[in-house]
Amino acid sequence: MARPARRLPTLACDCHMHIFDPRFAPSPHWRRQPPDAPVAAYRLLQARLGTSRAVVVTPSTYGTDNRCTLDALAQLGDTARGVAVVDADVTSAELARLAEQGVCGLRVNFVSPQSWGTTTADMLRALGDKVAPLGWHVQVFAHPEQLIALAPVIEALPVPAVVDHLGRVDPAEGSASEALVLLTQWLATGRVWVKLSGAYMRSRTGGPGYDDTVALGQALVRAAPDRLVWGSDWPHTTEPPGSVDDAALVDLLLRWCAGDAALMDRVLVDNPARLYGFDLPPA
Repeated sequence: MARPARRLPTLACDCHMHIFDPRFAPSPHWRRQPPDAPVAAYRLLQARLGTSRAVVVTPSTYGTDNRCTLDALAQLGDTARGVAVVDADVTSAELARLAEQGVCGLRVNFVSPQSWGTTTADMLRALGDKVAPLGWHVQVFAHPEQLIALAPVIEALPVPAVVDHLGRVDPAEGSASEALVLLTQWLATGRVWVKLSGAYMRSRTGGPGYDDTVALGQALVRAAPDRLVWGSDWPHTTEPPGSVDDAALVDLLLRWCAGDAALMDRVLVDNPARLYGFDLPPA
């Protein structure tokens, strides 16, 4: 029941979270029991953390069925945007239907099991071409070695790319990480964004502080503070239930920003407004 050490600014956005609702059946390919994490529960988290905007990402659990995400967007209204999951053969009419309901990006996942089987570079390339007329972005979830292999494709995308969860870079590798070097180079181009999220995925020191990720997060913030967004990854399906303190994740963001509150506010408010099409905050 803790709250963040610092009160968050108005219009702070959680740019990566998932909704799981038992009204919507998991995809047949998914073998694990999904959690019960409806919009009502997420609103309680927002009240505790102090966030007011959210980006709902369709989890792999639902395959290419985006109904749960769309239902969440309808409940949350203009305070939310969506990132959907679709097949490579998705039609322009379906993409337009998703756009009308608040979706502004597609997630292409190379890590988790997907309903279509293996995700390929050709699929990433095809989806980038399809969403370009809509002004969307493509969100890429991949292992560091996959990001390196996909570099020519990501760099040639006609839309911005958003790299999930710190690129899954191993904090133990430090500045010697080839993937971290690549991420900083991409950030410098202005066409790639990184989500400051999922600290627990590669941390060896663990929570609540995930101390070994501080240098990694600070390196990304120094590289391009205007192209970073933060996400809770609630309800933390990769971790044991009840093991993640969301308030500590907010406090970790402040450490990644080297204690600079104004910089933290940029990551939480201004950057999401630009990337996801929210209204910009008053000057």
